[in-house]
Order: sequence, then C-alpha cells, then structure tokens
Amino acid sequence: MPALLPPPRTGPPLLTPRRLTRQEDGERLHALLWCPGPGWRTASSAVLGGGIGERAWVLNAQVAHGYRRTDPARHLAALARAAGARGPGVGLMTAADVSASGSARDGGAEAVVTAGVTVRGWAASPAEGAAGTAAPGTINIVTALPVALSDAALVNAVMTATEAKVQALLEAGFDCSGTPTDAVCVAARAPRADAEVHAFAGPRSEWGARLARAVHRAVLAALPTAR
Repeated sequence: MPALLPPPRTGPPLLTPRRLTRQEDGERLHALLWCPGPGWRTASSAVLGGGIGERAWVLNAQVAHGYRRTDPARHLAALARAAGARGPGVGLMTAADVSASGSARDGGAEAVVTAGVTVRGWAASPAEGAAGTAAPGTINIVTALPVALSDAALVNAVMTATEAKVQALLEAGFDCSGTPTDAVCVAARAPRADAEVHAFAGPRSEWGARLARAVHRAVLAALPTAR
C-alpha cells in the first residue's frame, strides 16, 4: 500500500518580493525586497542579519561584477532603508541578475532563488579557503514557511534547502555542488502560545519535504540554460 501523505496546507502567497531598480557603479542593477513585517524568524548565512533571529524584511540585491566595497552589510542596510524597509532584516548580495529569479510553491512552502553559476565547483576541494570578506553570493535562496520552527528545525531547514539546491544543479547538468559564495535564508513564523512549533525540517518531515520540493523547482527555474 502506498504511503499516505498529509494533505497540503494552502493559503495566500507569503513570499512576494518587490522588484527594485537602481543605478550604481555605472550599471542598472536590480533587487528583490520582501517585507512581511513582524512575526517572522529567519536562519540565514547572509552577510547582513545572518544567524537566527526575528527579522522584518529580506533584501536580495544585485551588485556590479568586480564588487570591491569592504562594508557589504552597511551597503545592504542603506539599500533597504532607501526602499522603505524598517527594523532588523536580512541582506544578501549577488552579481547575478536578480530580475531573472525562479520561484516555486509547494503546500504552503515557498522559495525564490537567484542563480549565477559562472564560478562553481564542489564543496570538498583540495584548495585552501580564503580569509576575509567573501565576494557577493551567486546562488541565493530565500524560503518562507507559514509555520513556526524550533531553532534546531531552522538549521535543519537550511540543510534541506541546500540539499535540494545540489539535487537541482545535478539534474540540470551542472557538475558542481554550488558556487563558493552561495547564501540561504529560511523564514518561518515566530512561535506563538497557541501554535505548534515544529521540531523537524529534514527532507522527509512534513514541512521539510515541501520546502525541498519548492527550492528544487525554484533553483531549476532560476538556473541559466547555458552550461
């Protein structure tokens, strides 16, 4: 007998970023700004607002190729303020064109991905790692779940999103696990006294499975066709 899956939970879209455009460094650059407001927690590897905490907005900003600023967190915060974002937030950077994002939704889990894979490779490499500030991220994953997650489940969700990214890359014909500067941001509802806090977000858990499928499809949609 086939396994019975839990019925999908659906509702209005959560992850609806606003598209922004600016002139900077002699280029026309784009950004995606999602402002869900209070009541959200994120786990992120982002240069601004990384770690685990309550966040009110997420900005994924395109920067010029050859980005040389040494204050990326300050730069992202200024861009967010200029766009009207208030309170603590998450800021990601990429040299890829974020207007060519991919998005997907699965049973209430949502993902928006921007992807450039010009510089890519395998995570386990014999090359030594570099110290100092990393270059702008290239595959940026932003996800949202309409439920509350424990701290451990938030970390688990970051792992699940990363595994789904690698699966999509391999299926798309890219011989790599990602780029050296990929970034992830998982957003989930802040815990409330009257709501369940989910303890797991691995790929076989209820919400982890939905997250994985959404990220997988969004990465495939965002990847360039050229190898």
